[in-house]
Amino acid sequence: MLSPFERMIAKRYLWPGKGEAFIALVASISIGVVMLSVAMLVIVMSVMNGFRGELLDKIVGLNGHAIVQAYGGKLQDWEDSLIRIQQTPDVVSATPLIERPTVASFNGVTAAIFLRGQVADDIAALEEKVLMGSVESLQSDERRVAIGSRLAQNIGARVGDTITVLNVDGRPTPFGTQIRRVGYEVAAIFEVGIYDYDEKFVVMSMQNAQTLFLMDGAIGQIEVTVSDADRVGEILAPVKEQLAGRAVVADWREINSALFEALQVERAAMGFALSFMVLVAAFNILSSLVMLVRAKTRDIAIMRTMGATRRSLLKIFVTTGTTIGAIGTVAGLILGFVVLYFREQITGAIAFATGQELWDPEVRFLSTLPAKADPWEIVAIIALALILSFLATLYPALKAANTDPVQVLRYE
Repeated sequence: MLSPFERMIAKRYLWPGKGEAFIALVASISIGVVMLSVAMLVIVMSVMNGFRGELLDKIVGLNGHAIVQAYGGKLQDWEDSLIRIQQTPDVVSATPLIERPTVASFNGVTAAIFLRGQVADDIAALEEKVLMGSVESLQSDERRVAIGSRLAQNIGARVGDTITVLNVDGRPTPFGTQIRRVGYEVAAIFEVGIYDYDEKFVVMSMQNAQTLFLMDGAIGQIEVTVSDADRVGEILAPVKEQLAGRAVVADWREINSALFEALQVERAAMGFALSFMVLVAAFNILSSLVMLVRAKTRDIAIMRTMGATRRSLLKIFVTTGTTIGAIGTVAGLILGFVVLYFREQITGAIAFATGQELWDPEVRFLSTLPAKADPWEIVAIIALALILSFLATLYPALKAANTDPVQVLRYE
């Protein structure tokens, strides 16, 4: 705790007088550097957390946490396997699925697609992502599909149009394999928010997909959702043993391993690199306190002759430097959260001013810039800034505490 005397002196050093404008400028720069470094750490780490979380939510929302993929692309007598998976502890849901790459065309425009045959409940869950039309009619036996918004733009299809879907693995004939071409009415256009999905995915009922791919009641995959995405491998370990030789179980980390590993490496590298900005801010605090000690050497010597102890001087300068760091940290948190709140407007304004697209969904996978602040990371950033600020005060504080008043005042 500071005594009233120590508190008064520390306050004076925090707000230098009119004749000490240069010291005030250096202290202000130190606060500004701490503020910018903390704000940058908060913004970058929150955006990267948001990017990972949003990407995971959208991928899981469409694909589940894991896929049980049949060998050969067909899982016969799948009902018993589905029941076993559903009865596995911590499995929230398991639904049959058909997903195959194929080709669709409309008005002479052809595009590669991923066709998904889904059950009624999964199709109904897609309704909240629909931009135009409705997915209700997909659950009937009629030839209707829902397509992604980017795919609709690329081939020029709208709700009510009929697109042609090809099955290149058609029926064998004496003259070779006959490619199946089936027309489907576009009943809905949806947008998941992941560019690749919106560009390639076509959804239809399970019955239509089985008919198109000549699967005779078989399915291709079982989509599994578990209670904890990070424990998906542990939860589905019994399923892997039960289906060994018939199917392979791939979770979301394996399916998107390259993407999420790249995100993890980038996140760690960015956090490590930006931490050096806080270190630079701490050096600014150190330099400002060194200048303050040099400017106040005579005042320090007089205080020593009046009875001020070395401990008191140490506490005064440690308090001054740590307060500068604390003010900069609080200002940085405020600035960081303000930038995160208005991030869409800021990126839009910069894109408008520069004429450059800052958030290209073709590159970033997501249609918008996400952000998610992790409370533990925020605490770690605050602790890092305050600890480095405190350490930066030790040398100038010890220098001030060890000032010899006799040597300073000898020639005064």
